[in-house]
Amino acid sequence: MALLKRGLLLEYLTLGWNVVGVILVILAAYAARSVALAGFGLDSLIEIFASVVVIWQLRGMHLNRERLALRLIGIAFLVLIIYILAQLLYTFLSGTRPATSVGGIVWTAATFAAMLLLAFGKRMTGQKLQNEVLLTEGRVTLVDAYLAGAVLLGLLLNTLFGWWWADPLASLVIIYYGIREALHALHESQQIGKESSDLPTIPG
Repeated sequence: MALLKRGLLLEYLTLGWNVVGVILVILAAYAARSVALAGFGLDSLIEIFASVVVIWQLRGMHLNRERLALRLIGIAFLVLIIYILAQLLYTFLSGTRPATSVGGIVWTAATFAAMLLLAFGKRMTGQKLQNEVLLTEGRVTLVDAYLAGAVLLGLLLNTLFGWWWADPLASLVIIYYGIREALHALHESQQIGKESSDLPTIPG
């Protein structure tokens, strides 16, 4: 029971952080015309969605919810990848140059540290609970930390050296991790489906 409460607390903290973050990041992305920040803001939206899904699953832990939760997380990542690819192509074709974003730099640096701590907590709790959804969402949180670091690097290179292309290229990291985590979540949902179908049935 204590582990379940800890898992829920970690998800509520992640949810609260990302609700605030998605507003700040989207505003900063719009002001700076930053593809990387826009992608990171959408990733935060997916993290919000994933946290809601995990909270829903933890409040009623059984195979049907776990399978659907993983599938929903995987689909959300695929949507993110499609958007970032389209935005990346538009940025290079239109020649849009991102401006400096001090607010984006501060928030992504803070998010990098916070998500690392939350991901570690989710991994430890998920292993003790043996809950694949919490473990998968913990990897989503770790991806969020990596993305924050990549976006931060792109923003700093653009600010310090005027390397505008570093900003959209940082979004490629989001695409890579997004594909990896989408495939993992969808694969795990299929595995759970096989496990549930292999369970013995009780004759009527």
